[in-house]
Parts: sequence; C-alpha cells; structure tokens
Amino acid sequence: MIKTDCVFCQKTDIVLENELAKAFWDNHPVREGHLLIVPKQHYATYFEVPAITKQALDDLLMAAKDLLDERYHPAGYNIGINVNPAAGQTVMHAHIHLIPRYQGDVKDPRGGIRKMIPHAVKGWLK
Repeated sequence: MIKTDCVFCQKTDIVLENELAKAFWDNHPVREGHLLIVPKQHYATYFEVPAITKQALDDLLMAAKDLLDERYHPAGYNIGINVNPAAGQTVMHAHIHLIPRYQGDVKDPRGGIRKMIPHAVKGWLK
C-alpha cells in the first residue's frame, strides 16, 4: 500500500532504487551525502517491514554505500533506524539513515551514536 498523505510514499526525486525500495537525499542532512533508504510500500516502522523487503533495503543500502564511496569518499558511515517518536522517528514510514562520516567532522567520534543520547556514556552504555 502507498499512502497519499505520506511524504516518503510520494517522494519522486529518487537517487537509487530497486523493485521494493528507494533511496533519496535527506532534506535535513547530518553530513554531505546523507541518504534515506525506504520501502516503496508503506510500513510505519522497521519492525513491520516483511523479510523480503528488508533484504531489498539492505541491497539498496550497499548500492548507496558504493555510490557515496565514489562520489564523496567518506572515511566511515553511521547507519541508523529510529522506531517511533520516543526514539526520534518523525516520519512514520520505515526508513534507514545512511550517513557518511568524514575525518575531522567531529572532534572525537569515539562512541558513535551513543553520543546522540544524553548521558548515555555516563550510564550503562559505556
């Protein structure tokens, strides 16, 4: 099902796609080259996506990495999936963030995504 009121379902400026998934530039990129990979069918969260579509998402994630490697030459990547508003999901259409990272883009990258959660390093996530 494709929802007419879903911004990701209606997205047409596609960078890469396969039969079940598509990728496009994030409108609010964290870093240059930030891509979103989404199923073409509407699923609110990643946990609702069928296994065959998850495989298509993963295939497109790898193709997107190849594209970003060639175009931007990042030094690393963050891959993220937010599920539900409590975890930061603002568009209720399952999506994967592929964020290229560059040498020196932050002072100290150690801890990766853990630094996004306030006080996580002081708590049980060390």
